[in-house]
Amino acid sequence: MRKLFVLLLLSSFSVNAFSQYLWDFGAHVGASNYLGEMGGKAGTRRDFISDMKLSKTQFAVGGFARYKLNPIVSAKLGLNWNRIAGADYLSTNPGRAGRNLSFRDDIIDLELTGQFFFVDIPDLGHTYRYRNDFRMYAFVGVGAFYYNPKTYYNGSWVALRPLKTEGKKYSAVSASIPLGIGMYFTIDKKHRIGWEFNWRTTFSDYLDDVSTVYADPADLTSAEAIALANRRGELGNTSGIPNKDNYLPGTKRGDPSHKDSYMTTSINYSYIIRGRSSFYRSKYGSIFKHKKYKKRKIRAKF
Repeated sequence: MRKLFVLLLLSSFSVNAFSQYLWDFGAHVGASNYLGEMGGKAGTRRDFISDMKLSKTQFAVGGFARYKLNPIVSAKLGLNWNRIAGADYLSTNPGRAGRNLSFRDDIIDLELTGQFFFVDIPDLGHTYRYRNDFRMYAFVGVGAFYYNPKTYYNGSWVALRPLKTEGKKYSAVSASIPLGIGMYFTIDKKHRIGWEFNWRTTFSDYLDDVSTVYADPADLTSAEAIALANRRGELGNTSGIPNKDNYLPGTKRGDPSHKDSYMTTSINYSYIIRGRSSFYRSKYGSIFKHKKYKKRKIRAKF
């Protein structure tokens, strides 16, 4: 009975103490890649990571704020800079290699996600001090991002969106659905070190500036747009790839039936801000007012 009482007391103390640590702020660094029109091997388009080119892996950096809503759910707001890239010359698919397109895109995204914890070890090492813990979570949310695909041409990076290389205008801002999994260790109740994998399905097919068919050069606005819309001619008569007649106006340039997506894997660090416990807030104050603690008068018994 005494052991049970001690365990209940420790549990009550740990829950009350942990409730003081609601906010943490941090940053992450890692790698990014994408799934779109460029990549793949000899076959046609494949889903998820099967069509990625690891040699085109780029960087991902960002910052975030996280708030604990309850013991199993947290909300996270993140601002990220993710670079993605692709090039047809890396593909062993003859049609893609002959297309000879390439791009680089710096994506700035703002995301709000909900983290749902399914593994929680609140006392690593069983010290009964509850200073270190380990948690794993899955997350899903909504995001908005700015993107600006560019290609390297004549010694400099040229923005492709203003050129309308397919004869169509598309927005520089789109939406995404971030989805993934992560984990972190909390050390000494102050520091969190974690890992996260984030796959973002987007509502745009122009992260790489490729989506539909080759435009009629007469519909393009500049000589630069004409040159970058169809780059098959730069290869000359290369064996093993289709000739120029396979890249005429109206023929397939991209795959509009699938939107582009991009993904990141990153290591993160955050610092936990200690606030007032839920007991303190309910008894002595709130965000709108503060009640001063009043000492109780002690009356003599006689």
